Amino acid sequence: MKSLVLPPLSALYGAVTRTRLALYQRGTFHTTKLDRPVISVGNITAGGTGKTPLVEWVARNVAGAGKNACILTRGYGRENPQRQVVVSDGKTILATPAEAGDEPFLLATKLLGSAAVICNADRISAGRFAIETLGADCFVLDDGFQHLRLARDLNIVTIDATNPWGGGQLLPYGRLREPVSNLSRADCVVLTRCDQAENLEALHAEIHALIRGLPLFHSTMKPVRSLLPSGPVAAFCAVGNATSFFRQLKESDHEVVFEKSFTDHHAYTQNDVDELIRAATRAGATSLITTAKDAVKLRSLHFSLPWHVFEIEILIEDEAALTQLIKTAAGL
Repeated sequence: MKSLVLPPLSALYGAVTRTRLALYQRGTFHTTKLDRPVISVGNITAGGTGKTPLVEWVARNVAGAGKNACILTRGYGRENPQRQVVVSDGKTILATPAEAGDEPFLLATKLLGSAAVICNADRISAGRFAIETLGADCFVLDDGFQHLRLARDLNIVTIDATNPWGGGQLLPYGRLREPVSNLSRADCVVLTRCDQAENLEALHAEIHALIRGLPLFHSTMKPVRSLLPSGPVAAFCAVGNATSFFRQLKESDHEVVFEKSFTDHHAYTQNDVDELIRAATRAGATSLITTAKDAVKLRSLHFSLPWHVFEIEILIEDEAALTQLIKTAAGL
């Protein structure tokens, strides 16, 4: 029944998406430009493309060039999505993970001292607030490719090289948020997890045909070296691409004896943790390991086994060229 219902829904979704884009292109729906530069980082598929590490990287570059950076994000999964939340003013964390959502809270903690983070479904209103209240002079629009209301000076799209087209079908039958031909709206593409991909050359050629000569950057996710457990571990996460996380752990020489994935942005309960530890113990694990995104939601829960965080950062080939695009967009 599910397979019969979803294709018509995908067709309807595609029709709505095409109509919405056409209305913006014709000027029926208006695009608003903020008084400060906007750099958008988005994707064409739902979840798990490695977008958040790139948002962090872009914000660091903007801040490092002397701009007062602010990340504008919807804040998926937060407890009150209608409310504006200042997660960080750039100096102090001002919200909890529940109030902010896992990814905005993670960005706020990693970018403390470098960039403010604001959650608001109305990114235009949030941007104006940040200009007036925080003195923001450059914005990073998180998950912005489909947010057509706000004009941007640079449109970056991330594509996961291990699953570029999300099954090749539009939501909800597949994971595409819009047709792949719409990549022509991008100013550049960052291909993520290139080290885990098969037949990268063919994918490279396919993307180049879609973006018609615009810049295409390759990137990988590199573990941040820290004291991590030895011996058998149980790995768990609630991210968009759990397979990539588990594979990266194994490639980093961790002895993974148990894997558990939850739905993306899952809100953990103590019962989840207790069941996880029982299963991990049965599998012979002596500790647990998870992602930084998951860790922000686990601090208030009790673990009877030690648990650790697997930190990663994005490494971009031809970093200088992407940095120059960002500086030009930011007016530097």
